[in-house]
Amino acid sequence: MLQTPDEVFEALRENHQRPYGLQRTVTAEELAEAAEQFEEPDALVTALLELMEAYEYTGEHRKSPVVFARLLKVWDDKPGAFSEWEAGQVFWRFKWVATSLLQVPEVPLAAIQGWAGQMRERYREAGHGMQPVAAMRHRIAAHTGSGQLPAYDLWVTRPRERMSDCEACETRHRALHHLRAGDDQRALDVWAPVLGGGQSCSEEPYVSQAQALLPLLGLGRTDEARSHHLVGYRFARGKTGMAEEVGLHIEFCALSRNEGRGLELLAENRALFGVAGAPLALLEFLTGVQVLLGRLVEDGYATAAVAGPLGRSWTAETLLAKVSGEADALAAAFDARNGTTAVSDRRRARLSRSPLLAEPLQLGLRTPTAVVPVPVQQDTPGVPGAQDIPEDFAALVARARQMDADGHPGDAVLWARIDERVAAGDHVHDPELGPEDELLAELARERAFAAYEDERWADGRAAMAEAAGLFERAGRPWGVLVARARIASLPSAGGALDPGAWAELDALLAEAEELLDETDADSRRHYLTVLQCRTFAARAEVITELEESPEISAPVRERFESLTAASLAEAARLDSPQQAATTRTYAADLAARSGRLDEAAAELRTVLGIFETQDTPWRAQRAEALLGQVLLQQGNHEEAMELLRRAMAHAARFGDPHFPVARTHALLAHASSHTGDLAGAVRHLSEAAARFDRDGNDNGAAETRLELAEVLARSGQQADSVAVLESLVSEEASAALDDRILAQARLSLARGLRELEEHRASAEQFLLLADAVADWDEQVVHTLAAAEAAVALARSDRWDAARAAYARAAASHAKGPNPGPVGEMMRQFAALTMAAQGSEGLDTALTHLSDADVLLAAVPSDLDGFAHWYEAGSTHYQRARALASAERFPEALAEMERAISTHATGGPDGESPRAEAVRVAALIEANGLDTPDAAIARLTPAITRCEAAGLTHAAKILANLRGDLLSRGEE
Repeated sequence: MLQTPDEVFEALRENHQRPYGLQRTVTAEELAEAAEQFEEPDALVTALLELMEAYEYTGEHRKSPVVFARLLKVWDDKPGAFSEWEAGQVFWRFKWVATSLLQVPEVPLAAIQGWAGQMRERYREAGHGMQPVAAMRHRIAAHTGSGQLPAYDLWVTRPRERMSDCEACETRHRALHHLRAGDDQRALDVWAPVLGGGQSCSEEPYVSQAQALLPLLGLGRTDEARSHHLVGYRFARGKTGMAEEVGLHIEFCALSRNEGRGLELLAENRALFGVAGAPLALLEFLTGVQVLLGRLVEDGYATAAVAGPLGRSWTAETLLAKVSGEADALAAAFDARNGTTAVSDRRRARLSRSPLLAEPLQLGLRTPTAVVPVPVQQDTPGVPGAQDIPEDFAALVARARQMDADGHPGDAVLWARIDERVAAGDHVHDPELGPEDELLAELARERAFAAYEDERWADGRAAMAEAAGLFERAGRPWGVLVARARIASLPSAGGALDPGAWAELDALLAEAEELLDETDADSRRHYLTVLQCRTFAARAEVITELEESPEISAPVRERFESLTAASLAEAARLDSPQQAATTRTYAADLAARSGRLDEAAAELRTVLGIFETQDTPWRAQRAEALLGQVLLQQGNHEEAMELLRRAMAHAARFGDPHFPVARTHALLAHASSHTGDLAGAVRHLSEAAARFDRDGNDNGAAETRLELAEVLARSGQQADSVAVLESLVSEEASAALDDRILAQARLSLARGLRELEEHRASAEQFLLLADAVADWDEQVVHTLAAAEAAVALARSDRWDAARAAYARAAASHAKGPNPGPVGEMMRQFAALTMAAQGSEGLDTALTHLSDADVLLAAVPSDLDGFAHWYEAGSTHYQRARALASAERFPEALAEMERAISTHATGGPDGESPRAEAVRVAALIEANGLDTPDAAIARLTPAITRCEAAGLTHAAKILANLRGDLLSRGEE
């Protein structure tokens, strides 16, 4: 339907704004066909270039050379139809064609070499240097494996020239040369400018990030590998033109022991199985997939469901067979075309790799549980492994009972094995072990302990009550007393003790005193445990009160203190320092909760001294972790980290199944962050999140990932932060989260996307947030989300939707006032309107700013946390910018003066925005009003003021501007 060249050009401009993908490619094909109708080929040239670009970036390498052949014919016939830029593109895209021909095994090698020769002649005739030709010959040699070194030397010894690839791409190819030669370290040294952000282009650093993953992993640079995977995969995800890079990310997941993440990537990129236009890229993708599937089958997951080509269901085993056969055939086709085995050799080398890490590299991401293989349970040093568990049942029970008496947490492994043996159909109880009911009671008690650790109080009570009944049937009165004491000392679901708890505990103590035989070690231990339960119950009362108020009532405090003293006195009288240590740990915990940190630290050091003296290191980890937490609160971060690490080491060594590993990693992250080790904080938070996942604590994992995202953003890794947050708000992950945690995640993600200037995606998250909180009682969150969504939509040039969100925010503000975000929305709309419409948008912009004034006037002057000076000054500032853009300079200067004086009322916080207002005022004077002397006179005291306020960066900016104005005067 396009009738004129101008209509075609307009359609081409519109299509060029679309992201690469099927819609852009199909439209480019249609526009190239439409451009053929005109006698003059100008529109056709532009259309063919647009079509070739669409093919290049969507992996349609089979079609790209055909388009270029048409373009080259027009060039030979009517070179005048090409603009200067388009003429340059003809020579630039010779390189694209050579790369595309390499991608297709049906194209003979002689034809590719011939194309390089034609490129050489065309470049020579046009006066271009030969370095790009040498670079292309090196690409061919690297692909075929024939003559690589001389081709490389010929390329890198020639100076760069106008038609050379961008520096970032050339850096990548130099690094890949060293990688193929087996020198990973040198490759990474060469790659440093790209991977470090010093060199970039439309494809870099993302392509290099994928290629560098395994070298980084192999050299132990795991933090960099993690970051490059998070950032690089976000860019490559779902792009048909990046099939090779997606395959490399999948391979990385397999070899970093993140098979679940690899399966997630596979599911997100199923369309890449159909990449027919780039066979070499397809081969690289399939090889990466085969590495992952091979790992799964080898680890025993052959029948696990996986995502493969659409149209049928796949298991790891069946998809592996398909991928292997297809990739083998492709590799053989390339070898036959090239006359070498280089392609197959590289493929075999990739398939032969084993995982590069002993434990999974924690990526910080939430991986869907449906695709995560169950990790193989590893034996822990110091804990009975499968080979150390006695086969003789009597010996097994005896060992478990002894470890239980010693307070050794490794007994859990033994009790679990006993439970399996008892539950087996052929089990016959051995009377030498005592009554069968006693053994069943011990197993019920273990189930109760496990429930207590998970705070499943009702399950724990039921299991402990079962244990009490079984102990009674077995004729074990101490077992009954201790079990009943444990039940009575437990708080209910609401945190309070049962009404009759103290009467029950008093009665149980009286029974225990009658039953005590001070000459029997087991009797003494059980008696002291009953006393301990009383102290534990008193501790629970204190904690309940502290959760409601910082003050503890006198009766509750006195009860805890008297019971603690009694427990310690009896532990001393009966010579049981271990029992005293437990009681002291309770006291230390409450001291820490009450803010008495020095007292808590002193108690815990005493406890650790007891464990050291008694040579019972397996009891120390809880006290070490608590002391580490106390020291962290005191600001003693280095010693806190040492203790927390020691606690985890002890927990691992002695197999404490209930030690809070996830929380301890989170505490280590806090300590690392305080010491400036942000990379360490990222590692610990990633590990903590994975542990919370493993424990089924969805909200704990989510809160940890929110913190991880914040640390990543603070350390300048904004794209990494966004990748973590995206995994958090995925459909499966979000379904399991508390609404407020999910809302915070969406807000953080939306703001992170805004920082990356991905405004459309940012707007989507803000709108999802607004919809999610629309029914909340506190409408301030809805107001904020709608306001931020409006600005993001405007930034992505979706003005109709932006205006609708603007109205939504204004209506929400009437119900749930949140003047800060709404006022900022109005100012941003003014700025964006001027940017889009220039002086024609001034009236609209000024209306937005007047609305901001009205909004501010309605805000109470004493509204807590609201900076009137900042809001008023920012509106004056934006109005001045709008007036200056419309060249109404006297009015703009007067308004900026108001901004300066208003910000000055903000005290120290106002100095930074005041300095910015001074800078713009000076520019208005110098450039708009042509009074540079006035601008210089304004800047001089402002520089001194910034220096006095400690704003060195602002002072430097103003000084540079003053220097520029002074140099203009000298000219």
